Amino acid sequence: MNDILIQKTISHFQEKFGLAPEKVVLSPGRINIIGEHIDYNDGYVLPAAIDKIICFAFEKNNSNQSRIIAVDLDDEFEIDLAAVVELNEKVWTNYLRGVINQLKINGFVFEGFNCVFSSNIPVGSGLSSSAALECGFLYGINELFHLNIKSIDIALMGQKSEQWVGINCGIMDQFSSVLGQENKVIKIDCRTLEFEYHDADFKDYSLILFDSNVKHSLFTSAYNKRREECEEGLAIIKSNFPEVGSFRDCNESQVLSVKDQMSEEVFKRCSYVVKEIGRVAKACEALDNGKIEVLGQLMFETHQGLSKEYEVSCDELDFLVDAVKSEEAVIGSRLMGGGFGGCTINLVKKGHEEDIKNRLSKLYRCAFGIELKNYDVKIGNGTSLYIL
Repeated sequence: MNDILIQKTISHFQEKFGLAPEKVVLSPGRINIIGEHIDYNDGYVLPAAIDKIICFAFEKNNSNQSRIIAVDLDDEFEIDLAAVVELNEKVWTNYLRGVINQLKINGFVFEGFNCVFSSNIPVGSGLSSSAALECGFLYGINELFHLNIKSIDIALMGQKSEQWVGINCGIMDQFSSVLGQENKVIKIDCRTLEFEYHDADFKDYSLILFDSNVKHSLFTSAYNKRREECEEGLAIIKSNFPEVGSFRDCNESQVLSVKDQMSEEVFKRCSYVVKEIGRVAKACEALDNGKIEVLGQLMFETHQGLSKEYEVSCDELDFLVDAVKSEEAVIGSRLMGGGFGGCTINLVKKGHEEDIKNRLSKLYRCAFGIELKNYDVKIGNGTSLYIL
């Protein structure tokens, strides 16, 4: 599937600019096994890059203008690199404008270029297509102009680009898109950015994403509200327990002891975060010991927390998770990504994938009148150059 996408992107580039590109970059989406809404709470997360990508083709054009073409949107824009970078009403362009802004802020010198990109990452399904867009674009400029930006800094600048757009995201999406490795999950310490790889051997189980086909509205306001609630709750905890620096330093009993000082919403957010940080550690231990069924149960617990405590689920996602709980072939399921739509991630016993897909699709159609999409995913490499 990626070979077809790569050839489509290169062909489109040649059609528009008359020559083959100088650089081709592949930038993946990501899944998160567990540790949702924890990256901006100084916790630990367990993401991985996947085999669904954005393909970029680049060339220098010896000017101060850059022309950027989005094949799938049948749209494009030009930007004057000498001008002040500003947000534009054409929203998709802002993620790329943000990257150019970051490069300029950090003093990197580069010239005009042409870029064409195309993707097979489903948009709005929680697979972090925006992080793949920012990081792949930045990686390509880095390679084209030999800027020598380190991988970790590409991830950090990608994050700042998205924050410039107005989404107060953590580091997980960009980090996993850039630094992913095939058949590995990454345990990331979101406070120090230290990380370690764990083998992603799911043994007799496949990873399947079920796409609710309910799209993020993003949730920008709700997402930012959750961050504010967590910050408010942490301040209360720290005022009572001075030794606590962040959520990773406190336990459930400490949160419970200050419940009466918090609103109900703030308490639920804090309770979820502390428990989810603990689940990430248990998930790593389960993977290391080959206890995939334990990992699956932790995924179910995470969904319960996201739905009832963090309150970022919706009827459609809850239905999808509840429906597979009675299936012996499904040992774990939860919503993945920011919530309010998008996908569930599921561990399904090999040999039963098609049965589960067919049965769940019928149930979902009957319940909501919506077609259920599904994506088989494998864990792949992070952002990289494609050798022409």
